[in-house]
Amino acid sequence: MEPTKKVAFYTLGCKLNFSETSTIARGFETEGFNRVDFKDRADIYVINTCSVTENADKRFKTIVKQAQRNNPNAIVAAIGCYAQLKPQDLADVHGVDLVLGATEKFNVNYYINELLNTPDRNTSGGKVHSCSIEDADFYVGSYSIGDRTRAFLKVQDGCDYKCTYCTIPLARGISRSDTMENVLTNAREISEKGIKEIVLTGVNIGDYGKGEFGNKKHEHTFSDLVTELDKVEGIERLRISSIEPNLLKNETIELVAQSRAFVPHFHIPLQSGSNYILRKMKRRYRRELYVDRVTKIKEVMPHACIGVDVIVGFPGETDELFLETYNFLNALDISYLHVFTYSERDNTEAAEMDGIVPKAVRAKRSKMLRGLSAKKRRAFYEKQLNTTRRVLFEGENKGGYIHGFTENYVKVKTPWNPELVNTLHTITLSTIDDDGLVRFDFRKKMVS
Repeated sequence: MEPTKKVAFYTLGCKLNFSETSTIARGFETEGFNRVDFKDRADIYVINTCSVTENADKRFKTIVKQAQRNNPNAIVAAIGCYAQLKPQDLADVHGVDLVLGATEKFNVNYYINELLNTPDRNTSGGKVHSCSIEDADFYVGSYSIGDRTRAFLKVQDGCDYKCTYCTIPLARGISRSDTMENVLTNAREISEKGIKEIVLTGVNIGDYGKGEFGNKKHEHTFSDLVTELDKVEGIERLRISSIEPNLLKNETIELVAQSRAFVPHFHIPLQSGSNYILRKMKRRYRRELYVDRVTKIKEVMPHACIGVDVIVGFPGETDELFLETYNFLNALDISYLHVFTYSERDNTEAAEMDGIVPKAVRAKRSKMLRGLSAKKRRAFYEKQLNTTRRVLFEGENKGGYIHGFTENYVKVKTPWNPELVNTLHTITLSTIDDDGLVRFDFRKKMVS
């Protein structure tokens, strides 16, 4: 009898990719494969790619080389967004045997088994199986369970927006949603595994339920989804990963404020604080709407954490327009920033625009906004001192400490104790350590 084949996975990019990798990996395990860590010797390496930034593209070759070092005879498969956008480029990378596009990736087991039964598979380079993105019009649900503490639950895929800098619609296709029934079934499965937090994920989750799905109108909205998920027993926390400001309705904000399980944490992409740049990006809102969303959240949840995505160095962003963004963010009652340095992507409108910002200027602006983010996070943490919060501790020993997050996303550390892993504790936030995290000592200050 042949020994059990070993398979390893590497995921680049977003929470959505992690949820899909986890589901694909469970499919391999069901077929009898043994999943191992990517750094270990395996018979098959699957790399779930991302193409949001230039760095994600460049990392792919490095990861392939790592797999080759581990086992030069292994099958290396590339799936995901970059594999859909530039399949032949990936197939031409030395060591890559298989490249699967947006729909084919969910049948990776089939294509791997086909390769395993093909002699001399490396003689003609990597095999490509990639559909036209217009054919990516069906939905495959997924969730990740690699972390004992939280799971990423996919509820939506694709995007109908046409932002001028973004390749995601080209990589993932039209916006489409899971059925309410399937989302709730997956949430219950996660709950039964003892995982205490679910993070809702997708490409554009505020679009949940919009438009056609399988030739019929979807029956539910994102607010309906929030309402029904809040009723699932056993899930202590539900978190919305990221939602467009124009799709974050007052109804949803108020539902979260009154919720049993949804936490007061919102991540809302802004991208620019300049209306001129927002128009060039073809974003579907203006900065005034963004202020309105932040104001509404803070009105009903003063302690809520609000994270912001922002892009620096977009074509046409002058020093004055960048300062407009900087000052806009500085004045907003937000908690932290995710800063992205603009990078040109093929087949996007922005790549053809005039007013290219030098890369050195982009780097300088990025550094300035990262500094502002640190300042904003510190100010938010200081506002939370002397309040009582619930902390969910995670499973990793980092330098002798275990870390966790409050419901409103304050990061807390306490001396390592394995008994704290995946447990919730009510504590009073009292001290910010030198590294900017809230430090807590259970021996002195535990409330319950």
